[in-house]
Order: sequence, then structure tokens, then C-alpha cells
Amino acid sequence: MTIYLNNAATAWPKAPGVGNAVGRGIDCLPHHAGRSGFNEGQDVPGKCRSLLAELLASRHPDRIIFCPNATQALNIALHGMNWHPNAVVVTSAAEHNSVLRPLHFLVQHQKITIHVVAVDGQGRILPEAWESAIRKYHPQLAVFTHASNVTGAVNDAVLLGRIAREAGAMTLLDASQSLGILPVFPEIWGMDMVAFTGHKYLLGPPGTGGLYIGPSIVLDPVWVGGTGVQSDLEDMPLQLPTRFEAGTPNDPAILGLSTALEWTRANPVDSIALMDKLNELERGLIAAGAKLIKVGAPRTPVISFTLPGWDVEDVGEVLYKSFDIVCRTGLHCAPRIYPHLETGPHGTIRLSLSRFTVQEEIDACIQAVGEMQHASL
Repeated sequence: MTIYLNNAATAWPKAPGVGNAVGRGIDCLPHHAGRSGFNEGQDVPGKCRSLLAELLASRHPDRIIFCPNATQALNIALHGMNWHPNAVVVTSAAEHNSVLRPLHFLVQHQKITIHVVAVDGQGRILPEAWESAIRKYHPQLAVFTHASNVTGAVNDAVLLGRIAREAGAMTLLDASQSLGILPVFPEIWGMDMVAFTGHKYLLGPPGTGGLYIGPSIVLDPVWVGGTGVQSDLEDMPLQLPTRFEAGTPNDPAILGLSTALEWTRANPVDSIALMDKLNELERGLIAAGAKLIKVGAPRTPVISFTLPGWDVEDVGEVLYKSFDIVCRTGLHCAPRIYPHLETGPHGTIRLSLSRFTVQEEIDACIQAVGEMQHASL
């Protein structure tokens, strides 16, 4: 039986009923507002938007934009900005390439300059370094991850956002690793924009995600095209969400996400039990000889480690081929974090649990790593 411990990449299994919902969405008669000759049918995007607004404690469901993933959501936010001359962006060394590469693109095209704030040995943004950078560089935008996809370290989004906001910066939070397992409340926290994905801890299908855009934020659309409404306009309509949702929506995937949101609302995650499993796995790996990046609370159910005598890529290959354990190895698309973790240049082995991880899988993983370490001695 395959043991899947790569949930920080994409969750598996999905919430019960998601696959059937996607299938129903494909099989049913298509109905898109403004794009069909009849007005009957379920408003699939509207229902999902309402569920997401409830999860985000937002009073503005129309300001939640559907995207195929968090990467496109972040690109909409970053490329849609009306950048000031000599604009500065402050970000962190913990960021995923879905933030770093769009920022690099903007630097190359002389739109912005960036300043990268250091993280500690757990992968957590240092608030004092963050505040120092914000005060020194007066950024137009501050963008940061809510939780590291490498170590699971959770940043104090409320504090970091407040520091940036008080200095006049707009804020963009990458909640790809947190929404669905941690509270994310952009309007309560005063966060201007929040990007998220549906296929990780929301337990939805791939091809889903979104961007929350605060009421005071104006962005230019990155993609333009058909909307099914106001077709006489040469420009994209001004109202949200239409302004940012050109083209036919992926209703089957959105229906799958709605199903996942309804299931998780009825079945909230037992965070204490999940962290107990994580801590047990951590203790077992240390006893087996692994060298872990120790991360204090708050954290997501992620462990990063190296195994003395082994290349990280070889560990992943042996775990899968010999023990049927799926993990993730390498740089995890967050290359700037590793000097701070002292695990470069090859990165780490990452294990990431879900609410569906069971005790037998924890035990099997500990035993497998122990056998591998014993074999290398």
C-alpha cells in the first residue's frame, strides 16, 4: 500500500465526493451566466465564492477571483499592480518561486527593485528584520508567505502585515500552505490581497485557486478576453470578479472545490491530533538517525530533514521504490531559504502529513528511514 506523505505539494486523498463532483460537472448540461441561451442552472462559481468568503470571513465574495492555481493568482496581483517610479517590494527568503520569479521578471523589466528579508533557522521571517527593511526601503508592496512550504514554520501574518501597512505599503499574503488548515482572515487582519490554492489543505481538485482583492485595491487585469457580459466594451468590465475572469470558467473543478469546502466545513481538522502525529514522526526520525530542521509552534504538518551519508534525491528514490513511501526532495521551489537552514545546495527531504495520515503510516516511515540509515553505517 502506497504511503503518501507529500501533501504540501498536493493533498491526497481529496475530500470525499470531490471526484464524483468533478465528474458530474463534466457530464451535466453546461450553464454559464451570459454564455448560454437559457437562465436555468446552478451558479457553480457563485456558490463556491460564497463558501470561500465564509472561510475567509469576507463580506465581499465578489472580490474573490478564481484562478487555476496560486501561481496565477500571485501573477495577477504582481503584474496587475500600478507600480510607482522606483517602486520597491519587500519580501522574504522563505518565498516560493511563484513569488520570486514574477518579482525577478519585474526587476528585469525595470518595474521594481526588491529587498529580501532574512529568515531564521526554522524558516520563519524575523519580525525585527522585516520591520527594519520596511522602514528603510518604504516599499509599495510587501509580499510574504503565511507558512513555509519547506519547514512548515508559520509566520505572524497579523504582525508582519501591520508593520507593512503602518509604513504605507500594500500587502500580499501567500496562503498556499495555510488556507484550510489555519485561519486566514484578510479583512479582519487588514490584508490587501491573499493568494491561495484549492488542491492542498482545502482538499479540492487541481486547477483551482484564487485571489482575494481588498475593497481599496485596484489592479489591472493580466488576461483579457470574453466575459459573456458587457460584450460591447473594448476594455474588460470594471466590476469584480468579471474583470479578472476572462474566458470560460472551469466549472467542474470549481464544483469539486465547493464539495471539498462543504465537507471540510462539516468535518473540521483536528489540529491537536494532527500535530501529535507530526511530533511522533519527528521523534521517530530523530531516533532513526535523521537530522531534522527543528521547528517550533505554530507550524503546519511538515518535516524537513537530511539523512547522514545519503543524497536527498537518493533518499526519495529509495523510500518510494523500496518502501512505497511518497515524499518530496530537493529545493521545493524555495531556493533562497536554504542558506538560512544550512542544508544547501541540495535541499532537504520533506514529509508532509494530512488529516488522513494514520498511525501505521507513521510507523512504517520511521522504520524505513531507520533501515536506510542502518544500511549506510
